[in-house]
Amino acid sequence: MGDHPKNSRKMWRKPKRPLNYDLLNEELHVLGTFGLKNKRELWKAHTELSRIRNQARSLLALTQDVRSTKEPILMKSLARVGLVKENSTLDDVLNLKVTDFLSRRLQTIIQKKESIKSPYLARQIVVHGHVMIGERVVTVPSYTVKVEEEDQICLSPELDLSKTKQQPVQKVETEQPTE
Repeated sequence: MGDHPKNSRKMWRKPKRPLNYDLLNEELHVLGTFGLKNKRELWKAHTELSRIRNQARSLLALTQDVRSTKEPILMKSLARVGLVKENSTLDDVLNLKVTDFLSRRLQTIIQKKESIKSPYLARQIVVHGHVMIGERVVTVPSYTVKVEEEDQICLSPELDLSKTKQQPVQKVETEQPTE
C-alpha cells in the first residue's frame, strides 16, 4: 500500500524540542516580522530550507565530475526563486536562513514594494484578491515569487489604500421613559 494521490503528505516537521524558551521567542519574533498565520507556516519554511540544504550537502559529497553536472541545476533553480545570486556557490546555499526564504513570499514582497503598514495588512490584501502578478490574481500569501515576476506585481486598480473603511460612529440617543 503506497501513498494515494488523494491523501497528501504532511509538508512540515515540528521542532524536536518544542518547549525550548529561546526557540519559542525566536519563532514568535519571526512570526510577527513576516506576518505568518501560525507556526506551521514557519515550520514549512524550515522544512523546505532543510531539504534544500540537504541537497547541497549531498552534492558536496559527490565526486567532482558528477557534482559539476548536478550543481548548476540546483543553483539555477535557487537563483530563479531569488534565494541566491547567479554566481553563488554551495557554501552560500548552506548559509541560507529561514528569513531569506520567508522574504521571498508574496506577502512580504508586496508589503515592501507597496509600503504597506504591517505584514498582516499585506496578508489581508493578498487573501482578498487585490494583488496581481501580470494579468492574474494571486490569493496565496505564501506564494514564492520568482525574480522575473517581481516587476509584474501590482495592486488591483480598484483598491485604494488611502480611503479608510471605518465611518465615524453616530451617537444614537435613546429616549428615557418619563414617569
